Order: sequence, then structure tokens, then C-alpha cells
Amino acid sequence: MKSNAEVVYRDLDASPALNETINKRLAKLYRFSDSIIHSRVVLDSPHNHKHKGKLFRASIEIDMKGAPLLVSNDDESMHIAVRDAFETMERKLKEQSSKRKQIRH
Repeated sequence: MKSNAEVVYRDLDASPALNETINKRLAKLYRFSDSIIHSRVVLDSPHNHKHKGKLFRASIEIDMKGAPLLVSNDDESMHIAVRDAFETMERKLKEQSSKRKQIRH
């Protein structure tokens, strides 16, 4: 199940604590949908010259039967960006699964 998950760090050092959090959250996403084929989490720090301070971006890409889902979230804390991105993806997966159930009935 989690073997199809990929975590990519761009211009950042890998964090074991963040990897553990991401893997737990990915496992939770797999429980919401059995249609997930592949998942990828990309963590980076986009260049934003107008913003003071450092911004982090967490992007989650999920390939599913049907259409892929993509969520991206920016924050000054990497952990908060990851948390918010997973919460948004969880909401999208729940909406999609409820739509599928309505179509079947």
C-alpha cells in the first residue's frame, strides 16, 4: 500500500521526523480510497522575493483511477504546510468517495 508513495525534497534537507509524519498521513489517505495508484509528496522552498521570511511549500499528488488530485499549500513552517496540505487532500478524497457512492446508488 505505502510502497507506491514517494517523498521528494527540493533544495531542502531530508527530515526523518517529517518523513514519519508524511508516511502516517499517507497511510491515512489510503484508508479513504482504494482507488489510489500512486502518491507523491514534494517539499520545497519557492523563491518569493516580495515575501519577508522563508516560505515552504508542501504539494501532494495522488494518481487515482479516474482523475489525479493535486493539492499545494504554502506556509512559513514546513510542518504546518504539510499538515494543511494533507487536511485539504483528505477533504478532497472524502468528497470524491461520497460522489462515487452517490453514483453507484
